[in-house]
Amino acid sequence: MNKKQSKIQLLKNVVNSVTSTARIPTMVKMVLRERGIDTKGSLSSEENLSWLQSNVTDFSLIASQRSPDLWNETEEFYNHFKPIAEKITSDAERQVGYHLGGGGYYPFLYFITRSLKPECVVETGVATGYSSQAFLKAMSINGKGRLFSSDFPMFRLTDPEKYIGIVVDDDLRSDWNLFLEGDEVNLPLILESAKRVDIFHYDSDKSYKGRAWATSLLEPRMNEHSFLVMDDIQDNSFFHDYVAEKDKAEWMVFAFENKYVGLVGQVDELISVNE
Repeated sequence: MNKKQSKIQLLKNVVNSVTSTARIPTMVKMVLRERGIDTKGSLSSEENLSWLQSNVTDFSLIASQRSPDLWNETEEFYNHFKPIAEKITSDAERQVGYHLGGGGYYPFLYFITRSLKPECVVETGVATGYSSQAFLKAMSINGKGRLFSSDFPMFRLTDPEKYIGIVVDDDLRSDWNLFLEGDEVNLPLILESAKRVDIFHYDSDKSYKGRAWATSLLEPRMNEHSFLVMDDIQDNSFFHDYVAEKDKAEWMVFAFENKYVGLVGQVDELISVNE
C-alpha cells in the first residue's frame, strides 16, 4: 500500500468511527490531548520525575519477603504469559502497522488481585489486554470477582474493535464486561452495576483532566479497603497532586518497563496476605 492509499484508508477509518455519535466527544478529546491542551499540575515535568525517582519502591522485593509463595506464583504467571502475549501483539502490530498499546504493571495487578480477592475490579485502558488477562486469571484462581473494562477503539485502524483484548484467554471472558465507547460513556454505565469498587486501575486518558475526572467519579464507590492503581504517572503531576491534596497516607510509587505506576491503598493489608 503506497502513502496515498494509506492516507485514503486512514480517512475512511476515521469517517467510519465518527458514524457512532457517542464516540465523537472522545475522539475530539484525544485530538486536543495530542495538541498538548491540558490542565497544568503543580510540578513541572522535571520536578515530577525527580519526585517519582525519590519515592520509587521495589514492590517485588517487598512482596517476595512478605508473601514469597504468592510472589513465586506471580512470577510463574508472568514468565508464562509474557512471551505468549508479546507474540500475539507483535503479529497484530505487523499486520496493522501501528503500536497497539502497552500492558501496565500486570504482574503487580495479578499479585494484588490474588491477595485481595476482590469482588469488583474496574479498569480503564485495555489495549491488547495484558492487564485484563492478569485480573481475570487471578480471579479465576480466586474463584470470585468480576472485571469491568473501559476502552475506546483506535479509530485510525480498520475494524479496530477486534484488536482490543486479543491476548485474553477465551475461557476467562465469562467474568468480563467490556465497554468500548470511551470513559465518558463507559464509566457511568459500569457504575450502574459496580456499586462497590475494590480495585480501580486507571490506564486510559493520560491527561491531567482525564485522570481528575475519572478518579472523582469512582471515589464514591471506593472505601478505605479499596485500591487505586494509576499507570504512566510520569506524564504529569496528577498523582503527586492527588495524594497531597487528598492527604493520602498510604501510597507508593513503582517502576516498571521504563515508566512509573502509582498505588493508593493500605499497603500493609495488601502484602500481609494469608497464604
